[in-house]
Amino acid sequence: MKIDIHKSWLPYLKEEFSKPYFKELIAFVDQEYSTKTCFPPKNEIFNAFNACQFNNVKVVIIGQDPYHDVNQANGLCFSVNDDVKHPPSLVNIFKEIEKDLGIPYPDSGNLMRWAKQGVLLLNSVLTVRAHEAGSHQKKGWEKFTNTIISQINKYNKNVIFLLWGGYAKNKAKLIDSNKHKILASGHPSPLSANRGYWFGNKHFSKTNFLLEQVSQNPVNW
Repeated sequence: MKIDIHKSWLPYLKEEFSKPYFKELIAFVDQEYSTKTCFPPKNEIFNAFNACQFNNVKVVIIGQDPYHDVNQANGLCFSVNDDVKHPPSLVNIFKEIEKDLGIPYPDSGNLMRWAKQGVLLLNSVLTVRAHEAGSHQKKGWEKFTNTIISQINKYNKNVIFLLWGGYAKNKAKLIDSNKHKILASGHPSPLSANRGYWFGNKHFSKTNFLLEQVSQNPVNW
């Protein structure tokens, strides 16, 4: 598999590409894609990094795996392609934005528009077998994406990390909260949101306030 990743990331990740675990991971992914249906499409696996260059990262949102139904995953966490029905977590994200900022609920669930503004939409695991949630976990992706978080933590400044749910909150140990900002809440999934752990977190207005504090442009959510 060709590592199709924007050149801005290469100085921070090239050592990773030569490590044994990463070579084993790529061999596994190649085998899976050649013998089974997997998502996202192979040419979109590294979409998050091609849409948001390393030096432009100002917000990081951390997801778990890609969506595993047909035509949903596009390489950006929580995002779906245009004209695809919005999954429940994404519905709740848009509802919170609507409540928080008064922005009307959008037709498209494609979050590429966020990525191009410096929002890294990072799944911890970048691939999945069709209709089998978690099927590519613990194969090496987590090690790779933890390295990405660590490199952003080390070389960037004033990045806002949005940690939604227990899985994402575990990544806080990779982040220096004196150098960056962490906003944590429950997950936008219905199970968490309906228990009161998501709605009202105001993460979108808070993020924009924090960006303006360091003379960064707010995100047009």
